[in-house]
Amino acid sequence: MLFIFGVGERAVSLGQLLFHCEECGSRAVHHVYKRVRKVSLFFIPLIPAGTRHFDECTACGRTREVTRQQAESAMADPQAHLR
Repeated sequence: MLFIFGVGERAVSLGQLLFHCEECGSRAVHHVYKRVRKVSLFFIPLIPAGTRHFDECTACGRTREVTRQQAESAMADPQAHLR
């Protein structure tokens, strides 16, 4: 029996925020997104295998992982600044 399986990852944008980056110090747009990893069988994504949330500065390219609660609260209240 032949089984073709693998793992794929997809980025889903949650939104954009405007605030000062702690890395470069510039006031820039930050993309907030999550990466969803799924196990696939015959190239069909079936089982979620993990989700990670990220904050990316558009000025310097710094990307850091944030918790799900930080990402959701920042999108609900843009003054939270993902700290």
